[in-house]
Amino acid sequence: MNAEFIEALNSLEKDRGIPKDVLLNTIEDAVLAAYKKNYGPSHKVRVLIDSESGTLMVLIRREVVENVEDPDTQLSLEEAHEIDSRYQVGDFIEYQVMPKEFGRVAAQTAKQVVVQRIREKERDMVYERYQPYLSNIITGRVHRKTARTIFVSLDGTEGIMPFSEQVKGENYQVGDVIKAYVFEVRKTYKGPQVFLSRSHPGFIRKLFELEIPEIEDGTVRIVNIAREAGSRTKLTVATDFENVDPIGACVGNRGLRVQHIADEIHGEKIDIIEWSDDPETLISNVLSPASVSKVIIHSLDEKDATVIVPDFQLSLAIGKEGQNVRLAARVSGWKIDIKSESQYQDAHEDDASYDDVSDDASYDDEIEYEDNE
Repeated sequence: MNAEFIEALNSLEKDRGIPKDVLLNTIEDAVLAAYKKNYGPSHKVRVLIDSESGTLMVLIRREVVENVEDPDTQLSLEEAHEIDSRYQVGDFIEYQVMPKEFGRVAAQTAKQVVVQRIREKERDMVYERYQPYLSNIITGRVHRKTARTIFVSLDGTEGIMPFSEQVKGENYQVGDVIKAYVFEVRKTYKGPQVFLSRSHPGFIRKLFELEIPEIEDGTVRIVNIAREAGSRTKLTVATDFENVDPIGACVGNRGLRVQHIADEIHGEKIDIIEWSDDPETLISNVLSPASVSKVIIHSLDEKDATVIVPDFQLSLAIGKEGQNVRLAARVSGWKIDIKSESQYQDAHEDDASYDDVSDDASYDDEIEYEDNE
């Protein structure tokens, strides 16, 4: 090790951002470990590297004794006097040793440590660069595919989109540029890994934030999102400003804003619903596009309700394979049981208290929500 070695460390500090003193301390520890591995762990040794000249010193510490019993930790008085005649029995002496063969070991160890520290620093830098992207959208290029995983080239690292985070029906080819949601940045022994998703509800939220200025600045807020990726999304929006139409802000002039978002998710249907603190209104809203005749609240605590819809609206309210009511329940947080008017009437035809579902009458087996206003 010499001045060229120190100059190399100075360059690394400048170019890679690795402090020279950190490298020197790490190399000293590694050389010490290498020495003990070669010459035995019982040696009392410390390693120093001069930060200016690059000189490497291995200093061994031994006790001066009359009769040497452990040559790894003791030195005879005669040997001590060869170094300095003032040493006496019981003194401790520290002197420099550097076996010829260990010089090569030390140089190789230093090289390995520097290379390893560079790799670690680069990995840390990549992790620190992409950590702020967590829960945000990033753009990359597909550079590799397997049967179930898409690998996306990002600046300085690789994004991984597992099969579970892909959208059914989307088929990307190598070279395609895609947007994706970063749902995890993980440190691994191979380096940082960035995990991507296009099916995550957060992907929809961020698309709306990017496209709708009123959402980005907080004038309109997204309350909740329920999504079945590739098919349909329901999201509830609200505002604290009386003169702002939250749905209109999201839809935009001639529907251009929401259309840009729909284009990005390849035509996935998006239901934008105004949030309400009134359960009856909220449940009626989230079942859009179906019309609701009546909402009967069974329990406010358990958020359990029955919804009555016109007979011809039943299939629309339920949706294909139950999708509409399933998403409505998730986005509202309510358990929703849907019945047609005739189904409900048949179930209560013997109930003397039954009235038409459009009336405001309550029933013995339901607790209807009452407005406190």
